Amino acid sequence: MVDAVEQVRQRLLRASAALRAGGVPYAVVGGNAVAAWVATVDRAAVRNTQDVDVLIRRGDLEAAKKALEDVGFVYRKAAGLDLFLDGAGASPRDAVHVVFAGEMVRAGEAAPNPDVSESTEFGSFRVIDLASLVKIKLTAFRDKDRVHLRDMIGVGLVDASWPARFPPVLAARLQQLLDTPDG
Repeated sequence: MVDAVEQVRQRLLRASAALRAGGVPYAVVGGNAVAAWVATVDRAAVRNTQDVDVLIRRGDLEAAKKALEDVGFVYRKAAGLDLFLDGAGASPRDAVHVVFAGEMVRAGEAAPNPDVSESTEFGSFRVIDLASLVKIKLTAFRDKDRVHLRDMIGVGLVDASWPARFPPVLAARLQQLLDTPDG
């Protein structure tokens, strides 16, 4: 278990360093972004995640390919997703998943992804700003997104003042979570 968690952390650090060295603007999103923000309040509340998700601009995909392939990642497009396997024989779970800035992940979603400029330095990597992360999670609103949102609510990063920041459909989703903190 400890090795699996460390492998994800090392993948995050390698990918971030490669993108930075390649001059590719990016931001860490997904579970690692949630963990980074939660750790600013309560390190004991951090939840592990199985993969690395990075937000880039579509126009930077070729530069990202070069930067990541130079450090051993292998680009693949699988099931409509752009990802970088952590080596030739790696599973899609052992990958860096690409999320495109300014685009919808799925048709009909309430909001597009934010831009990479909406991010903050967190030491060795850039993380999407908290408000943008919450918006991403409210837009996707899958079980794991609701868990991540509850984690952020649980440590006080998100509170009852936050629904007013979002369009009505996203505000209603957040209010639902605030009203039912235990699910």
